[in-house]
Formats: sequence, structure tokens, C-alpha cells
Amino acid sequence: MKLTCLDTSGGGGYYTPASHLLELKGLRILLDCPIDLSALTVFSPVPLGAFSDDVGDLIRAVPYYRSPTAVAAAKAGGLDAVLVSSATGLLGLPFLTRLPSFVNTKVYVTDVAASMGRLMMTELVEMHREFVRCYGPDMDGLPVWMEGEKVKKLLSVLQKSGVEYDGNDLSALLPLYSLANIEECMQKIQHVKYGEEVCFNGILMLKASSSGLELGNCVWTIKGPRASVTYLPSSIFVSAHALDFDYSSLKGNDVILFSDFSSLNGMYDDNQNMGEHMVDETDTFPFSDSVFRDVGIAEGENIKYLCSNDDITEEIERISFICSCINDAINSGGSVLIPIGRFGVILLLLEHMSETLHSSNMKVPIFMISEIAEEMIAFTNALPEWLCKSRQEKLFSGEALFGHVELLKEGKLSLFPHLYSKGLLAAWKEPCIVFCPHWSLRHGPAVHLLRRWRADKRCLLVLEQGVDAELTLEPFMPLAIQVLGCSFLSGIKVGKIDSLLGLLKPKLVLFPEGLKSLCPVKEKQPWSFLYYLKGKTVEVPNLREEFEVRLATELACGLQPRQLDKTIAVARLRAKLLVSNGQYMLASAKSQPEQSERHLLHRETVDPSRVLSALQEKGIVCSSPSDDDNSAPTDRERAISVTSPGEALVKVASERTTIYCDDEKTAEHIYDALRSICNGI
Repeated sequence: MKLTCLDTSGGGGYYTPASHLLELKGLRILLDCPIDLSALTVFSPVPLGAFSDDVGDLIRAVPYYRSPTAVAAAKAGGLDAVLVSSATGLLGLPFLTRLPSFVNTKVYVTDVAASMGRLMMTELVEMHREFVRCYGPDMDGLPVWMEGEKVKKLLSVLQKSGVEYDGNDLSALLPLYSLANIEECMQKIQHVKYGEEVCFNGILMLKASSSGLELGNCVWTIKGPRASVTYLPSSIFVSAHALDFDYSSLKGNDVILFSDFSSLNGMYDDNQNMGEHMVDETDTFPFSDSVFRDVGIAEGENIKYLCSNDDITEEIERISFICSCINDAINSGGSVLIPIGRFGVILLLLEHMSETLHSSNMKVPIFMISEIAEEMIAFTNALPEWLCKSRQEKLFSGEALFGHVELLKEGKLSLFPHLYSKGLLAAWKEPCIVFCPHWSLRHGPAVHLLRRWRADKRCLLVLEQGVDAELTLEPFMPLAIQVLGCSFLSGIKVGKIDSLLGLLKPKLVLFPEGLKSLCPVKEKQPWSFLYYLKGKTVEVPNLREEFEVRLATELACGLQPRQLDKTIAVARLRAKLLVSNGQYMLASAKSQPEQSERHLLHRETVDPSRVLSALQEKGIVCSSPSDDDNSAPTDRERAISVTSPGEALVKVASERTTIYCDDEKTAEHIYDALRSICNGI
């Protein structure tokens, strides 16, 4: 087995999961195919009419989109399968599926992640059209900004944004796909549900389990005849909206590919890049509530620790703090802009805002402006089985699954596809609260609304951490608007990694080199670590010396076993070795020889004195020099010399009997004599 890390989450954090290429049993499997949308920061937002910002070194052109995963996979020359763990891990896939070499590639995604991913890709294409309308359609060949001196300027901006590039290689920047490419991509997808086992190519069994991070996000289990692998992307144990992390289904797998890079991203970054307009922060240092725990702690204690509500309590506290800041901005007469792309966070914010507005008797309109707003909101009522247990209980008790339902009924929340929608113009009123894309602040309604409110110090911009805020806000300077930088739980906290591994009991953990210092190796750990780096291929050793083989029912019923001792019985069979549903299987051969036609196989220790007697009974003249030596050890090798009908030597030892003879007929006579005193099968 080989593993190549194609890309880490980089500056995109939650929005850009890591991706890997796994080579297993001759099959090439891609694990996630995202787009790094944080690279959009090198492009300038579309100017609004005569309005023209001073964008400095930013590029005024139709943007290209960064997907090193898609480029690396294309160079690899084809894939057998793609396993997608989240909607964001699906966004780069149309770059691949539009290529001829990926015609037969199978893509496995959960129902919800596929639906959400399709909506997100559609919205991205629609927002991209704003650039095309402004600058014209993409032309064949490299754009002007990729040539000459502008390349150096581009690379300097990319480096400022935290994007890693090798020399002048811009091959990871690609023109965006089309709606037709999205449809072609979706036709290749095989939808799966949590816990559903899917057989791929007869060799591997694939199963998706809930990761707890977002609706439809999953952890993949890949089981083959000689190994079982867990692909563990960003996960959280207890969720306020999605089904909790199903860690129990991962127990006992041989290898864990740990691909949760959230500890390296925004969870404990400071806010120095937010500038002087930063009003507060809602992030929490990851070690503040967790310590490294002893691997030997009882399983029950580990489960209690991992599944405590501490994480979700912190998340709700963050949401409550954001709502209080929103409340302050509204009371001061300012409007609030929330360009956050995490669907679960949006649902929780709406729910807590509903409670805040109700308790304060505040009347302020809430707008959700997005191409996919209506579909996403309607989507939440169609997937109760994908929600956490507390949400499912609300369904059975007749309550609304989320708080936004009441906001819609009361007319406090309005959904519109565009800023220029006729209904929005009629309903618009300030101060207001607006949810809209895009978090990159490069396209979508957020760009135009930020230009409208940037000079008003009463207004508030809620900006998620994880990207270079200074570069993101550069086109909108100078700013008077307040900026609230916030981070949300995006994966497993470092202090819980040891406890999780102790619960899952793997043999080997494939771990990011960058997290090595945060999770040091301890003495007497029952598992070992193998560290990987981006762009490097690591060989994964074979961890199973033995493996199980199943017998087909028809073959098992035809066996005639012989009991060798109290614990072992032996039977002889003729069969074909097959691989089915990820397991080796012995199936009946087309034709079985008759019992009389079989050459018997002999297995037993032979008494030398019985050998001598059996040979003499067959008329063979022989003698053993050891017959007169009564002091010789019984387990010593005995030699029997044959003189007639031909010369031969028979050596009898405790573990084997060997016949040395040049004459074929004499050897057959000796073999017949031995066979008469041995039990054959």
C-alpha cells in the first residue's frame, strides 16, 4: 500500500479539506478533491459601475481556481475511484470528470454531501459569471496576467495569502468548470448512506460513517483481504446539528489515515491580521480544556471524555457571543453582514438569533441572499435521519427541527436569489442582518454590501478566521465598519487524539508531519506512527502476516475431514481462490477427481521398526544397522538399507521419511510399503 498526500488544507481550513492518493491492491483511490478558494484573494472583486477600488497588486481579471489535487490526479493518469468525505471535498471533482481518462472512474459520496456539493458548485459558477460579464469570456491559451512581469507580482501576492507554490509553477490554477461539467460529474456519483457497505471491484468494501462535523460529512472505512483502512478527515464527537461522530464503527481497523488538519488552522491563531477594526474574538486555544491523557485509561473513561458536551458548549457560547455583538450593532443603528459558508453554523446562528429577537422584542429584518438559499433551507426538512439525536427527537414531538422555521413563519427571515430581486428591493430596510456568499469577499452579494457599509462604524462584518484577513479586506480599505473575527470547531482537538486512538486500537497511524510536535509519541503505545508530508509518497508496510479465507457453502458440505488429534482435523479439497466482497474465498473447481483417482497425501510420524517390517512383508530385502543398538535415542534418524530388488536407502526421522533410489520400480515398491502403514487423506 502506498500513500501520497496531494494537498493539505492550507489557508482554506474547513473549506479546503486535505486530499490524498491511496494505492491499494493495484487500485488507485483519490480521497477528496476540493478547491482552495482562499487563493481567490489574489483577484480583485468586480468593480461596481464607475466605482473603482484601489486594489494594489490584486489581479483585475476573470479568476482562475486553485486545485492542486485535481492537477496531481490528472498527471497521475487516471483513477479507479474517488471517496468524498464532505460537500467541500467535492468542489474540485468536475475538473477531473471532464477529462477523457476519468470516464470509468467511480465516485462515492453520501446522499446529503452530494446534494449540498451540487448546490455549492452551482452557486460558485453563478457567482463566477459576474466576472465573465465584466471582463469577457475566457480565451484560449494563458491569460495576460500569467505572462511576463505580472507572474512575479502574482506569486508575491500568492505568498502573502499563504499559498505554497514551487517556483513559477502556476499549473494548479485552472479556469472554472461549467454547469454542464457539474451535471457530467454528478452522473458519475454513487450515493451512499451512513453504515451502508458498498463493494468496489470485488476486492474492497467501502463504508461511510458520520464524522459529526457537518450534515453528510463522513469517515470512510476501506476493507480488503489483507488490510482495513480508516480515512479520518476533520471530525467532532458531539454536534449541535449533525449526527454525532460514529467512532464505534472504526474500531479494530489496521490503519488510520489521520487527515484532520484543523489544529494547524484557525483554532488558535491570533487576530493580528484583523487590523484595528477587530472588536473581539471567539476562538479558543485548543489546549485550554484538554490535556494529553494516558493511553492505558479504561475504555469507558475514554468514551466519557471524548463524548463530553464541553466542545458543543463552547460552540454554543461562541454563537451566543456573536449574537450579542449582532444585537449591539443593530441597537446602534448599524446593519450586519455575515458571509459565512458553513451551513451548520448558519442554522445555529439563525436559531439563536430567533431566541434573541424574541426575548428582546426587537424587530429587524433578516435576509438570506443566495442562488441556493431556498433549496438549502428546504433541504433541512428532508433529512431528519442525518441530524443529531436531539433534532430527531424534536421531529417526533412535533417541534420544528431548527429555529429558522419560526423566523420564516413570522416573516422575520426572507430568502432571495439576488441583490436585484424584485421582492428584495420592496422588502429592504436598514438596519438589517444579511447572510450571503462569499466568505472570500471576492464575489457574490457580500462584495456589494461590504462596499455599501464599509464606511459606517455602526455596522458589523462577521468574518471567519482561517484566511489572511488583511489581504481579504485590502480592496475595501479604508474601513470604518467593525470586523468580528470568529472561529468555529472544525475538527478533533489535539488533546483528544490519544484517547481516540486508544479507543480505536489501530496497528498503524498515518499522521501529518506538521502535527508531530503537537502529538508526541509516548512509551508503550500499542500502535506505531508513520508520518507523511505533502507531495511525498510513503510505503505502508503489510500489517497482516495471516489472513482469513472463507469456504463456499457447497465446497464446505463436500469435505471429508479426518481427525488428527483432539484439536485438528484435516480434509483435502480442490478449489479456486477468489476475492469476493473484500474477502478471500475458496470456491469449488469445475471438476473434482474421483476419490479413487487421487494420490493420497500422508502426514504422520512413522515408527522405523514398522517400516522395516512393512518392507520385508513386500519381499524387499533390507536391514537397519540400528537394530542391534539398544542404547540409540528413539528420536534419532534411522537409516534402512535396501539391497533387493534394487539398491535404495530409506531415512526415517521424527519429522519426515525420505527415499533415496535411482530405480523407479524399486522406489514404487518402497512407497507402496510405506503407504500401507500410513494414514492418507
